[in-house]
Amino acid sequence: MKLKSMTLREMEVLMKELGQPAFRGKQLYTWLHKGARSYDEMTNLPKDLRAVLEEKYPIYAPVAVRRQESKLDGTRKYLWQLEDGNCVETVLMRYHYGNSVCISSEVGCRMGCAFCASTLGGLVRKLEPHEMLDQVLFTQLDSGLPISHIVLMGIGEPLDNLENVLRFLELVNSKEGMNISLRHISLSTCGLVPKIDELARQKLQLTLSVSLHAPNDEIRDTIMPVNRAYPVEELLAACRRYYQATNRRISFEYAMINGVNDAPEHAKELLRRLKGLPAHFNLIPLNHVEESPLKPSTKAAVAKFQKLLEDGGVTATVRRTLGGDIDASCGQLRRKHTKENQ
Repeated sequence: MKLKSMTLREMEVLMKELGQPAFRGKQLYTWLHKGARSYDEMTNLPKDLRAVLEEKYPIYAPVAVRRQESKLDGTRKYLWQLEDGNCVETVLMRYHYGNSVCISSEVGCRMGCAFCASTLGGLVRKLEPHEMLDQVLFTQLDSGLPISHIVLMGIGEPLDNLENVLRFLELVNSKEGMNISLRHISLSTCGLVPKIDELARQKLQLTLSVSLHAPNDEIRDTIMPVNRAYPVEELLAACRRYYQATNRRISFEYAMINGVNDAPEHAKELLRRLKGLPAHFNLIPLNHVEESPLKPSTKAAVAKFQKLLEDGGVTATVRRTLGGDIDASCGQLRRKHTKENQ
């Protein structure tokens, strides 16, 4: 395991194995979670210990190969190069309640959603816990802006990498580290039902965001292949179980696609299916992906859809479009960078 993916307790055990007092583990943990790029910075650690750690556990900090900042709203997008040369995207967004960072959980994605650029090249590999942590930490350090909220909604399907995601959550939530509250973290999934149940058993106080994007199997099958394994009713049943286990309201993501899922009858069907389930709908104006024929709904259609949901008793908001001038949608910058290098 990479040193930075270790918990504080594991680091204390490691120090004992190296013949050091346990408190050295806390010192090391604190340095790494402050963003130390070299053991030379860790001046309160003995020089001989630093030499051993350098030999056995070399530190690698991600490199920002591209930075883009929106002239429209100040949104920043980073393309981070990892130790093996692969790249992932991170987006920093500013809101009235604080600064939120949207991070990737995998290099690429195997879910195949028709409206997403992240999946076009398939899945390369899953990110390790420290690679998710570094996106938060080094975005904060590079921007100089304190991060208060995290969204796992970048490249990849977080529940397809659940073990590493759970360890990342433990690390980023630790008081000795970045100490970001789980209540300020949202985790997005396209609907892996067994993994939703597994996450529910953890009883974490984060927000589960489900990428629904359609009211029925007929539509969802055409834009989200995962629906063929876990149909809408099965997915919604898992959402009900998640709510019962955690008492946390589900957030549903719904990309508004012109002529596909944005008709009034689709809103009414959603209301019937969601009856009794506390939920919030996040209506997303579709971001155009060059390789996709899908187009965004009109503003009028989005407004009508929102009103129908709210009149039916479901809270619905329209996501503010951020970073539209900097390829801020998932996967776009990484894909552009890959094409240029090819």
